[in-house]
Amino acid sequence: MKIVIAGAGKVGRYVADVLSQEENDITVIDSDPETIASVSNDLDVICVEGNAADPEALRGAGAGEAELLIAATEKDEVNMVCGIAARKLGAKHVIARIRDPLYLNQVQFLREALGLSKIINPEYECAKEISRILRFPGASRVDSFSKGSVEIAEHKIPGHGALNGVALRDLGSRFGARVLVALVERDGEALIPNGGTVLRTGDRLSITGSVMELRRFFMAIGEYKRPVRHVMIMGGGRIAVYLTRLLQESGIEVTVIEKERERCDTLCDLIPEAHIVWGDATFSDVLLEDGIKTADGFVALTGDDGDNIITSLYARSCRVQKVVTKVNHEHFAEILNNSGLDSIVSPKETVAEQLARYVRGLGASEGSSMETLYRLVDGKVEVLEFQVREDSACTHVPLKDLKLRKDVLISAVIRGTKTVLPEGNTVIVPGDHAVVVTAAGHLRSLDEILEPGA
Repeated sequence: MKIVIAGAGKVGRYVADVLSQEENDITVIDSDPETIASVSNDLDVICVEGNAADPEALRGAGAGEAELLIAATEKDEVNMVCGIAARKLGAKHVIARIRDPLYLNQVQFLREALGLSKIINPEYECAKEISRILRFPGASRVDSFSKGSVEIAEHKIPGHGALNGVALRDLGSRFGARVLVALVERDGEALIPNGGTVLRTGDRLSITGSVMELRRFFMAIGEYKRPVRHVMIMGGGRIAVYLTRLLQESGIEVTVIEKERERCDTLCDLIPEAHIVWGDATFSDVLLEDGIKTADGFVALTGDDGDNIITSLYARSCRVQKVVTKVNHEHFAEILNNSGLDSIVSPKETVAEQLARYVRGLGASEGSSMETLYRLVDGKVEVLEFQVREDSACTHVPLKDLKLRKDVLISAVIRGTKTVLPEGNTVIVPGDHAVVVTAAGHLRSLDEILEPGA
């Protein structure tokens, strides 16, 4: 698929990398010559120096022939103009990154008025991810499917944990919860497990189930943590604003510490119910004075990965129950794997998942049914949600009789408001939503989980 990406900042560059790995024809346009040179050296994409708001520059980048243009510059208004110009030039689909909180309630209007296929807001999506993690503090990551009726929670087995030495076939009888372990990450390798898989200390599990069953499971293994009631946020950027609003809707008290005085004044207007503190949260006395030892949640959201990491480690030393750290550079996330900071979030990775799903939907057959996509274990494993169509080859056949590709697991079936954990005799029917875990490559449709010719 021919895709033009306007803007090669953190998000645009990362998205270009992810989508180019899926055999798309990528062209990147950016006005900064040094940025273009860097992208050209690092990625297998076509690079064009030019202004993304200039129709002639877009024409030179091939926007008129593009099946998709992604406007991802640093400025919302430039992305809007770029989107309008691309549509006029003939781009079939246009996605624009629009980040300002003032536009959050105008998404539908802007889409229709500007002729956009989709609007993405990495900061808002990241805030939603953090909100899910804080709502379920026993997990290091929580991904939601079918509007929250099913979740997949990531959990690392601690030393002397109750799961050490347990075979997956005994999980239900041992702990009395209806959950399914969909993925085991062990020593950096991803394993799609079966009933005979025996869990070990240090394994990182991805566990599927309803919210109620997941909580029951975490209580049974002694890893359930009390609900978060007071969250301290370091950094007062856009993510902090979105996250504060989401948390306050759930009745959670929020303190935001921001070191720029003018930004503090702005935050008082944007989130008036929050406690806004003017100070530098990298200093321990500031955190102590504002209640770090009584907070049960801490979120580091500054633009400096080093500050976020060091301050998060300090919050852990203060026995804060749940710590979430924003990290922009992926190599930091790898280093932190065994540091105790297991809840790492990245806005660019969040939006890349959304765009990968959208692109695969465009590239699949008419009526593609993919609705959700998450990437795990550095992109080695994907979790996808498909709506089951009438003509699917996976319907009306017991799962035990389906010839699934290697490294594919159906981890949940959602039927209306009911969540079904699959067994051999489970039958998928049209209208269901199927959650699939795969390490077998990039799936575009549900029927691709079957062996070719099956």
